[in-house]
Amino acid sequence: MHIFVDGDACPVKDEVVKVAERHAVPVVLVSNRWLRGDHYLVEKVVAPEGPDAADDLIVDRVCPGDIVVTSDIPLAARVVAKGARAIDSRGKPFDEASIGMTLAMRDLMTHLRETGEITGGPSGYKPQDRSRFLDGLETLVQAVKRGR
Repeated sequence: MHIFVDGDACPVKDEVVKVAERHAVPVVLVSNRWLRGDHYLVEKVVAPEGPDAADDLIVDRVCPGDIVVTSDIPLAARVVAKGARAIDSRGKPFDEASIGMTLAMRDLMTHLRETGEITGGPSGYKPQDRSRFLDGLETLVQAVKRGR
């Protein structure tokens, strides 16, 4: 098992490392630019330039039983299709049962924003979101370890 992190805009990198340490799980931090910080469990990978290059790199390397931390719903759909698990930075897991509806809602919200029906985005990141993420990632790692 590895935990892949879509790292450029991820607000929970430290929390990922905390859970990874607890379970001795390697982390692959993928970004479009070099990110500071070192940890013995973290492999940093800088994706080549280009649209979706970091996403493509994650999809190429992910395997069934891996976990991907991302708020990018299309990326989550791609890794779930490969048999991996995904979770967003607010602790919402994506799986085969939920990803179709999540993609449909994303597309609907994009359309509503483009037509001016909705002008705002998601709410700001709160301490409760960080707590939900820690709990969600811990639960997901334990489930993968148990083979569920």
